[in-house]
Amino acid sequence: MSSMMAQQIIDGLAALTLLISFALLAQHRMLSVLHWFAAQGLLLAITAAVVAYSSGEHELYISAIMTLLLKGLLLPWMLWRVIRELHVHREVEPLLNSGVTMVIAVAVTLFSFHVIQPIQVTADLVTHNSMAIATACVLLSMLMMITRKKAITQVIGFLAVENSLFFAAIGATNGMPLVVEIGIAFDVLIAALIFGLFFFQIRDTFDSMEIDTMNASLVHKDDDE
Repeated sequence: MSSMMAQQIIDGLAALTLLISFALLAQHRMLSVLHWFAAQGLLLAITAAVVAYSSGEHELYISAIMTLLLKGLLLPWMLWRVIRELHVHREVEPLLNSGVTMVIAVAVTLFSFHVIQPIQVTADLVTHNSMAIATACVLLSMLMMITRKKAITQVIGFLAVENSLFFAAIGATNGMPLVVEIGIAFDVLIAALIFGLFFFQIRDTFDSMEIDTMNASLVHKDDDE
């Protein structure tokens, strides 16, 4: 595979990753959010495999397999089990309407391209064009965490931030050392397990997964005391 072809493929995958970040913000159903999150993990695995082939960094093949298994299959399956057990298949219920959220998302994306462009020009990796998109995906995932009411969608936003940081690492350095990626993968898995336990505890304590309901319950409890 030539360097030019690899760069075009990686740029295309980066564009799809950005579109998925917008899709995560635009969804109104919990299961749809989960499906797009799984698609994001699949694209990350494909991107890692393409970078491994074009750069000759064979450790990235292991990273690609780990990403596919953990981010594309295991984490979405675990979140689906939590959603099914908690019966939260309803609307995502954003704090802002979709139109305002999309306008903010476009502004965040343009800001990312403006900030990263001077750095991007000096890079000589085949992935240098994806650095601005990776930065935009990180900020869009943070925006998802801010604009969602349900705790579980905020956690998906947090995991999407980690996915975007992994994509940024591939774009900036052709991937982190394998031992670091394995450590991060286990940290993310443990975090997902802990979040799952917290979800059930929150449901049992507040009988709801919405942040507003939790805050109202805490305020009411303080007033009673």
